[in-house]
Amino acid sequence: MRKPLLIILILFVAFKGNSQSLSEKEKQIIQYINAHLNEAQNMLIETVNINSGTLNKEGVKKVGTIFSRELEKAGLHSEWVPLPDSLNRAGHLVAIRNGKKGKKIFIIGHLDTVFEPDMPANPWKMLNDSTATGQGANDMKGGDVIAIAALQALQSMHLLDDATVVVYFTGDEERAGTPTSISRKDFIERAKQCDVALGFEGAQGLHSVATARRGSSNWKLSVTANTFHSSGVFKSGYGAIYESARILNEFREQLSMEKYLTFNPGLIVGGSDVNYDESKAIGNAIGKSNIVSPSCYVSGDLRFLTEEQKEAARKKMKEIVAHHLKGTNAEIKFSDGIPAMEPTEGNNKILKILDKTTRDMGIGESIAGDPGGRGAGDISYVAKYVDCLDGLGASGNGAHAPGETINLKEFPYLIQRAAILMFRLINTD
Repeated sequence: MRKPLLIILILFVAFKGNSQSLSEKEKQIIQYINAHLNEAQNMLIETVNINSGTLNKEGVKKVGTIFSRELEKAGLHSEWVPLPDSLNRAGHLVAIRNGKKGKKIFIIGHLDTVFEPDMPANPWKMLNDSTATGQGANDMKGGDVIAIAALQALQSMHLLDDATVVVYFTGDEERAGTPTSISRKDFIERAKQCDVALGFEGAQGLHSVATARRGSSNWKLSVTANTFHSSGVFKSGYGAIYESARILNEFREQLSMEKYLTFNPGLIVGGSDVNYDESKAIGNAIGKSNIVSPSCYVSGDLRFLTEEQKEAARKKMKEIVAHHLKGTNAEIKFSDGIPAMEPTEGNNKILKILDKTTRDMGIGESIAGDPGGRGAGDISYVAKYVDCLDGLGASGNGAHAPGETINLKEFPYLIQRAAILMFRLINTD
């Protein structure tokens, strides 16, 4: 399987457009990448075929061992950052080299996937001449490989000799260990020492990257009410289920048209006797049609582009909750999750460097994608400390779903793009 795939990849690396604006060193970078696609392919297949669901700590560490080996080849010193046993997470892989030249670069990836061992296996498989499937092929082992292959190309030409690069591959991006004040403490502290963060989450093609990502938080709505025979409903009160429905509908009516703001009730359980296990996200209820419900519970998420937008939405949601129907009472509580990666001028400056890079490569323009088209990610934890650009990883479809795919036609160009962007940042004051 691997030899035919190598042939397929080589067929797609004929350079697109003209590259006359590239320096001789940059052209040599591309030549090296094209000549070593087989190694990148083997690295990707090897890691995709290891289950590394977030809770499969041994699998996460196995993937980390492979990437550690490859990062050492790029001249970086790697180490494993353990987490307390109470977090039930594998820990993180970090690889570093220190220099004095150009921008200090913080490279972000993750080792885990959403696919745990008890889910159906999905090993590497070619689907056609330019598409393969496999767990994490796109999100985000493909992105990790792109970053590593780019670094290896630069190292081969001694272009990292005086550069500062920190590669940080977390082991729990898909289900971060809580509290994140512990699981992301080292991650944030190391990022603060750098100038630019480059995230290798999935690319949306060759032309769109992320200068902003929405944050995510959670909310819990608890509703109680007087209970009585259903013949008295409306006259004596409305019950907890009606009050919950009112609140949710007013959320929708008053807030759903705001750009980049979304809020989703993911679970609702109500009735005469309600039980909810938050640790397992499981609820059950007992109720009869002739009893007005005394309790209801709803949990959901809230996604936002800025902290200001988040706080304004929370304020409005509290106001809606406070206007109770007759005979009811309700309370809403909020908890923070992943912060937003807000759009900044610093992020746009990095985008301009990338745009110049891809134009010089002959790929064409690079633009900022729609923040509403992405979920939250690790890069958001450091976005207020350094300039950021995300979406530099592999392209494909179906991330987080069985049959996830990677676009092998674009894969070589994405490695080339990453390598030349890093090279130019290293040579930028």
